[in-house]
Amino acid sequence: MPDKHPRMPSPGTSRSTSATIQPNILRYLALVSDAYDVHLQPLLTDVGLDEAVMRSAALRVSYRQGSVVIRRAVELTGDAHLGLRVGAAQHLTAWGLPGFALMAADTLRDAIDTGVRFQNLSGAMVVWSARPEDAGYVLRAELPDPALDPSVAVFLAEEAFASVVALTRLSAGAEFAPLSVGFAFRPPHDTGPFTELFRCPVRFGAAENRLVFPMAWAARPMPGRDPVTYAAVMGLLEEQMTSRRDQQELLEVLEISIAQSLPDVPSFADQARRHATSERTLRRRLAECGTTYEALVDGVRRERVEQLLRRPGPTLRDVARQAGFSDVRALRRAVRRWHGVTPGRLRAGI
Repeated sequence: MPDKHPRMPSPGTSRSTSATIQPNILRYLALVSDAYDVHLQPLLTDVGLDEAVMRSAALRVSYRQGSVVIRRAVELTGDAHLGLRVGAAQHLTAWGLPGFALMAADTLRDAIDTGVRFQNLSGAMVVWSARPEDAGYVLRAELPDPALDPSVAVFLAEEAFASVVALTRLSAGAEFAPLSVGFAFRPPHDTGPFTELFRCPVRFGAAENRLVFPMAWAARPMPGRDPVTYAAVMGLLEEQMTSRRDQQELLEVLEISIAQSLPDVPSFADQARRHATSERTLRRRLAECGTTYEALVDGVRRERVEQLLRRPGPTLRDVARQAGFSDVRALRRAVRRWHGVTPGRLRAGI
């Protein structure tokens, strides 16, 4: 097998479905779902997030775990605008240490730029960018993977902008309204909740997910601005970012390597050699990320199986072969472990 060296993703604002995130969105999703008498803890437990784990400040969850929970929550609540509800329910403390930096920033624009800079530490599930344009100060939210389940993609876009507006009103002024909001998904049946929340023109079927701040608001001083506190928190965030970047890059490169090699899987010894390190050191680094090589392989195979089952053409034998399983029986055992159903039932429900 040729030795493949995947391109390293940019660490600054990149986001990958292989990365791990803080479970802030899932915690608020569980709270909002409770109001519908939908209790997500059994579902969270099914994907490895029991109650004790969810209370851990050090917890990181994968995009796969998050996407599974979001998709099922939308189905169980029957709320097509669940992302709006979850975003609007949040507080700045939901963003952890970056939230405190935002509160202590000098202006709203400084707060936005800080949030974008440290998005990898805030639990964001979209890729944020911001810059001044003729229209105003423009905030963009890109999906981490264009092939995301449509219901998850809609949820993430809604949650992203709803949380930004809610947190801006809490921290800078309840009267805040964007100049405009654009969503890349098609118009929903009921657009009322959008205009009620954003209080501005909302466009659907746009080229990108985009929210425009008035420049006067971007320049507005933050009520809680504190240069000393801001500098202290920024120092802590820089330390966390350095550690986080190293871990994220390691996971992304390993998962890309595994995905590119399927149906074969590079041995752990091969991966250690590619990283010019010992097996012991690589195993320790993965433990610091809260995972193992076996778990990464399992996750990549799971993603490949789900992608293949979405297509009408591949037979179960094709799926098993392309995902690196020895036979269809091994594929069936894996799918039942992941989803609790057969591959046929899973394909029908995707």
